Amino acid sequence: MPAILIHGVPDTHRVWAGVRRHLERTDVEAWDLPGFGAPRPDGFGSTKEEYADWLIDRLEQVGEPVDLVGHDWGCILTARVASLRPDLVRTWAGGNGPISARYAWHPLARIWQDPVTGDRFMAELTPDGFAADLVNGFEVPAGLAEEMVRHVDAPMKDSILRLYRSALRMGAEWEPELAKVTAPSLVIWGSRDPACPVAFADELGRAIRAERVIKFVDCNHWPLLQRPQQVAIALEEHWRHPALRGGDHDRSAA
Repeated sequence: MPAILIHGVPDTHRVWAGVRRHLERTDVEAWDLPGFGAPRPDGFGSTKEEYADWLIDRLEQVGEPVDLVGHDWGCILTARVASLRPDLVRTWAGGNGPISARYAWHPLARIWQDPVTGDRFMAELTPDGFAADLVNGFEVPAGLAEEMVRHVDAPMKDSILRLYRSALRMGAEWEPELAKVTAPSLVIWGSRDPACPVAFADELGRAIRAERVIKFVDCNHWPLLQRPQQVAIALEEHWRHPALRGGDHDRSAA
């Protein structure tokens, strides 16, 4: 039963490198979503539904239920998969990706969702400026921010715009299905995230009846970059106890 790690925006599989270095298990794969370091299939429109369907198709090819993990949009998409196809998911873990009708998209998302300002933003985007925004606004370590933006190419920019424009009402549309998640679940969240407030960690945990909600009090949007070892420990503990129910719902980590 392999573990599959899914990145968010504006990432590729590389965002999981630090966590993977601390994992004991070796049957771990980090996939690139289409347009994010991987080619988009012919006719692929980069909508949220198409990404969920793409993940389902890939997981069906694995041939057995997996330990599925997602961050940011990876959290949103993998939770959607776990709600639609629980037969494909042995355990689920994710974080910093709200799925709630009460969540208001963050300011940058609203820029991307606007056809005029979003296109202008991407046309004017510079690697140095974007890296500085990630460091100053989200506390991404400088070297990792530079590595991240180095892979933000034209297909990724277009995919980001298409994805966010497909998701104006994502929370209201996808939240009700969370009740169908049956996999033992773990929520991991950076408490200092200005884009995805930590209150939505608790809300997601309740919606999917998570065994545990871990909040890293000194982390921003990317705990997997700021605290990769601790994230790896939390994941492996979760994978060792997939049948555990009714555990410690709300645990903060220093």
